[in-house]
Amino acid sequence: MFFSRVGQSVTPRRGVLLALSVVAPALVVSACTSDKKDINLATYVDQTEPADVLYNQGLANMNAGRLDEASKKFDAVDRQHPYSEFARKSMVMGAFADYRAGNYDEAIGTAKRYLTLYPSTDEAAYAQYIIGLCYYRQIKDVTQDQKEARQTIQTMQDLVTRWPNSEYVADAKDKIRFANDQLAGKEMQIGRYYLERREYIAAVKRFRTVVENYSSTRHVEEALARLTESYYAMGLTSEAQTAAAVLGHNYPDSPWYKDSYKLLQSNGLEPRENAGSWISKAGKMITGA
Repeated sequence: MFFSRVGQSVTPRRGVLLALSVVAPALVVSACTSDKKDINLATYVDQTEPADVLYNQGLANMNAGRLDEASKKFDAVDRQHPYSEFARKSMVMGAFADYRAGNYDEAIGTAKRYLTLYPSTDEAAYAQYIIGLCYYRQIKDVTQDQKEARQTIQTMQDLVTRWPNSEYVADAKDKIRFANDQLAGKEMQIGRYYLERREYIAAVKRFRTVVENYSSTRHVEEALARLTESYYAMGLTSEAQTAAAVLGHNYPDSPWYKDSYKLLQSNGLEPRENAGSWISKAGKMITGA
């Protein structure tokens, strides 16, 4: 009876086939959707691991030198348990892990975010310090742009000002001195370029910047000698004598002073300070490298 009924009804049979052809793709889509839900569920389970477990995993990875893995674990704490104590600590440790891995932009971004969210915590000074270290590690040779040196000075000076009792202050000051030395070195490089081309006014401008703005760097000796040379070449002997006198007063044993003294003597001159000169006034600020 069943077979006869099926044979007697052609149209419904076609309808069933058509229905199956529609249902079959739907089953495939449903299966794919189900798989995706399974993946999302697994991800969800992974994303809700306890904060302390993720944090300790991050520390273990960092101690083992697996910095990228450590960064991922610390990021997971922040993502899964936002605004928790472990998230706060993980943010700083994640910035440090990125810094150690050379991912400076990521480290700076995370540390700045920490300072925005938690500016008054004990780790805030450390976050600021990490930002400064990231800029410091990117300082280039004096033949190149010194943007990172300026950023290092600004960031580390903010650290010294805002957290004067921090354990990072001493190293921050060292980094500031180095960055200032780089900026002075850049000015010297440009000044020498102009001096070699006998563009004395442009050269004097650069050497003057070193004497007035970077008086505690190691470049001051040469800057004063180059000022002696530049002013002498321009016929401004009083300024040349003053530059040499200030150089001799602050660095009497310097080879640069000996060269400057010899240059003046070649024309019967000797170092003599003019108290009204800008060089004399700037000389009082020189502290030596």
